[in-house]
Amino acid sequence: MITEEEVEKAIDYLRDTAIEAAQARADRIYLEEYRKSLKAMIMSEFAGLAIGAQERQAYRDQRYIDHLEALKQAVFSDEKIRFLRVAASAKIEAWRSQSANQRAVTI
Repeated sequence: MITEEEVEKAIDYLRDTAIEAAQARADRIYLEEYRKSLKAMIMSEFAGLAIGAQERQAYRDQRYIDHLEALKQAVFSDEKIRFLRVAASAKIEAWRSQSANQRAVTI
């Protein structure tokens, strides 16, 4: 049985993590989009090479590799917060169903 106290904690969690969740999503999207700009900037440093060679150089550049690691961390943070918020929402929904069933039994 899910208690009202647990539901209140879940609601508090959803409210208290809203800004953190929004920031994690913004960071992730920014890093996903910036990856394209970074690749273009690195490729431009090798303008004398064929496009395929420019791209190869960009992908092996330490700045690009470091960026991918930062992107990995941003995705992890975003998904972790999202999954925890989904779990809190699921708890609230389960409590609603539980409460509705209890009301139906008493009627």
